[in-house]
Amino acid sequence: MYNIDLQSRTPIYEQLYKKIIELILKKELMPNDKLPSVRELAKELGVNPNTVSKAFQLLERDKVIYSLAGRGSFVCNVNPDAVRDAAFADFDKAVAEALTAGVTKEELKERIEGA
Repeated sequence: MYNIDLQSRTPIYEQLYKKIIELILKKELMPNDKLPSVRELAKELGVNPNTVSKAFQLLERDKVIYSLAGRGSFVCNVNPDAVRDAAFADFDKAVAEALTAGVTKEELKERIEGA
């Protein structure tokens, strides 16, 4: 469920952050669903617990999950439109960086179509 690519250039905490948001948008995780503990998920993924903790901290900061002391972390009632808006903001930033780096619009179109 929480698949990550250990060979990816994308940091593991960022992959996990995005994966949890994806699972929420696909309704595989619903509001108030309990997430695995940091230790459980770190063991399942074969990563350092600090990595999972960082992803959870970012998710909590962005009001995607909430934590209850002694009980764990749970999914918030997330507005899909807000998540999409954030994704488009990230996309726009990435496109601007790519264009600045000399990537052509055609190359960007090809990349999008291949995704």
